[in-house]
Amino acid sequence: MKNSRQSTAIAAIAAFSTYFCMYAFRKPFTAGTFDGQEFAGLDLKTVLVLSQLCGYMLSKFIGIKVIAEMPKGRRAIAMIGLMAFAELALVGFAFLPPRAKVIMMFLNGLPLGMVFGLVLSYLEGRRQTEALAAGLCASFIVSSGVVKSVGSWLVVDQGFTEYQMPYITGLLFLPPTLLFVWLLQQTPEPDQEDRLLRSERTSMNGSQRWAFFQAYMPGLSVLMLVYVVLTVIRTIRDDFGVEIWQALGVNEKPAVFAKSETVVAIVATVVNALAICIVGNVRALAASVVLMCGGFVVVACAAILQWSGSLPPFPFMVACGIGLYLPYVAFHTTVFERLIAASPRPGNLGFLMYLADSIGYLGYAAVVTLKIFAPPGDALFGLFRSGILVSSIFSVFALIFAVRYFRRVLTAGEQQMPMAIPEASS
Repeated sequence: MKNSRQSTAIAAIAAFSTYFCMYAFRKPFTAGTFDGQEFAGLDLKTVLVLSQLCGYMLSKFIGIKVIAEMPKGRRAIAMIGLMAFAELALVGFAFLPPRAKVIMMFLNGLPLGMVFGLVLSYLEGRRQTEALAAGLCASFIVSSGVVKSVGSWLVVDQGFTEYQMPYITGLLFLPPTLLFVWLLQQTPEPDQEDRLLRSERTSMNGSQRWAFFQAYMPGLSVLMLVYVVLTVIRTIRDDFGVEIWQALGVNEKPAVFAKSETVVAIVATVVNALAICIVGNVRALAASVVLMCGGFVVVACAAILQWSGSLPPFPFMVACGIGLYLPYVAFHTTVFERLIAASPRPGNLGFLMYLADSIGYLGYAAVVTLKIFAPPGDALFGLFRSGILVSSIFSVFALIFAVRYFRRVLTAGEQQMPMAIPEASS
């Protein structure tokens, strides 16, 4: 028992820290405003965000196949190689001419989209998966704010340019990245009880992936649509957090990003981690959907209260973060995990997560493209506030349909799981 707890703790720390470090190669540049700078007559920051996003989105589509089929022995070297490639692109971003900088941001995003699936593959199919995955999700909530704070500090206090700051941030995080990838590789495989309660996870070839999707197409399609909505709104809040804070009347301060996102991370991850207490897979899936609906209600109320002027900037951003990340984290920790566990078909989290992510980031790319033609000023904030209200209402109804569908089709085929299995003596 003691060794099991130690292994779980090590896996949680290693997964959190590895993905935390990945954000040092991806997000620091968004702390720059690039005020007054244009590319081909367009706002430079918007072009840079879109360029990186296109690379990241393409990575998600590639990951549908690569992550689902990745052999266990190649995960660690693949993660290191992907992040090293991204750092080299940031070096190019710092020193190459303007046109090449846009290309470098595309190349920076291209490898990084597959890191999450590789880290998640160490955690799935376990009794503690929700808690482990919640810790992993906490990393991308907290890390985005922290690395942007580091980026702002490098520019404001250390005198680096907005072009140099991203690769300097990456260099600072490179040594811990190597350490935590090595630590993650030490994670033991799921034991016999894990495989019995959560099913054994296997790689999936093309025909198996298509057969799984066909078997649950109505419910999965609705879940994917909700995930698209979440990805779009969450990423707007993330990538354009500086602009949203400014529209709310808060001047840019490096600490505000980390402060708000730390509160969001604690609430969203702790609540979702509690799903490990639910043994039945269909029951856990239904409970998670109820939680997701609650998150959307929080978001809708926050938008209405801010619109009326009765909710200050910091509580508004924190409430939006909690309301959006409760369902977003639930997708990563419980929804797909328990769906696979309840299904008699072979599967892994990498396939479903990358199918959802690829479509989600495609939707966000379309939104960022539209932003290029939006009027200046507070237009982005207005779009964000209206979007979270409308999308929350839509998502609640969509999730009600999805949970009713999956309860019907999965309950019929789910085998009765034992409440506990005696552990073998060590």
